[in-house]
Amino acid sequence: MQIAEGKVVAIDYVLKDDDEKLLDQSKCDQPLIYLHGHKNIIPGLESALLGKIEGENFEVRVAPTDGYGETNPELEQIVPRDRFQGVESLEVGMQFQASTDQGPVSVRVIKIHDNDVTVDGNHPLTGIHLNFSVKVRSIRE
Repeated sequence: MQIAEGKVVAIDYVLKDDDEKLLDQSKCDQPLIYLHGHKNIIPGLESALLGKIEGENFEVRVAPTDGYGETNPELEQIVPRDRFQGVESLEVGMQFQASTDQGPVSVRVIKIHDNDVTVDGNHPLTGIHLNFSVKVRSIRE
């Protein structure tokens, strides 16, 4: 059986950046399971999986436009330190949910300078090429 729209697919994967840094991977005996053709995974990986068969191994490099998108500088913002009430030890890399007019948004602290905190609302994997090593474990209706 080949991967096609509407099939339930289980894959093992390893994700690295262009410097070979490990970004993510499926856990042993816990494959990623998704419904193909319904935008449940990034577009570049989903299109690379189309037509693959059970047991097939392959590698694919996904450009930012087919992954998590390009970095949007407008999603970086400097906010006053006092907006982080109840957080005693604020550190770069911490993630928070920010309330916006469009609803909640995840942000990461990327810089702290005196009483100014720079947060980034971009996904941590925006703007980078994603290098996947994939094994198709199963395909079913």
